[in-house]
Amino acid sequence: MGNWTERFALTGKSALVTGATKGIGIETCKVLADAGADIVAVGRDVAGLAEVEAAVKAAGRRCMTIAADMGTADGPVKAAEQALAAFDTIDILVNNAGVALLGHLTDATIEDWDATMAVNLRAPFLLARALAPAMIAQKRGKIINVSSQAGVVALDAHGAYCASKGGLNMLTKVMTVEWAKHNIQINTICPTVILTPMGEQVWGKPEVGDPMKAKIPGGRFGRPMEVADAVLFLASSASDMICGHDLLIDGGYTAV
Repeated sequence: MGNWTERFALTGKSALVTGATKGIGIETCKVLADAGADIVAVGRDVAGLAEVEAAVKAAGRRCMTIAADMGTADGPVKAAEQALAAFDTIDILVNNAGVALLGHLTDATIEDWDATMAVNLRAPFLLARALAPAMIAQKRGKIINVSSQAGVVALDAHGAYCASKGGLNMLTKVMTVEWAKHNIQINTICPTVILTPMGEQVWGKPEVGDPMKAKIPGGRFGRPMEVADAVLFLASSASDMICGHDLLIDGGYTAV
């Protein structure tokens, strides 16, 4: 049967993580590095990238940092090109970068709608499309798209966000239909509110957060590490039979 830790080990693997400088992203980089992966950390915050690099190197792993804007059409493509030039192939892609520009549908601006779609939906598509050929060539790969509970159930004032995350969930399924035959597993993680800087900004006020928390049977919001641990599972060989799945980390919110 082998040692169970071997099934979760990422020794010799390379992982590209977007939105790597804060919250879920930096925790994911740390967890994957602890499991043995070399990291390509992508983000806009240069100081934050230096922090990620120090943490990954402290775990004894190689770290490449790429400053790129996932909201532009060429940012994801150039990031992929730089990563492939350095690593030849990326074994694990974690599409984590995201934005939440909230407002009711009657008040939403075209600019906010387009920016949300660009980061939350177009960037994962562009990165996956750029990295998939090398995964196909080596006949293995893992793509983890960090979506949201809001991609499964509707939330007030989250029109663009819900639409982008719902689209990401369906994009994951199309990737599965096209790429699973090449031994590439593609899944989404759909968290409830996670106490990241973005989560605190949106849900930190008690008058906003408390009613939401009351809808979660578990009675609390999530922590970045809880999402990062799920990323590790989906990135490891322990999850090789899981593909095209939306993994809800929601404390039971969608069970009600």
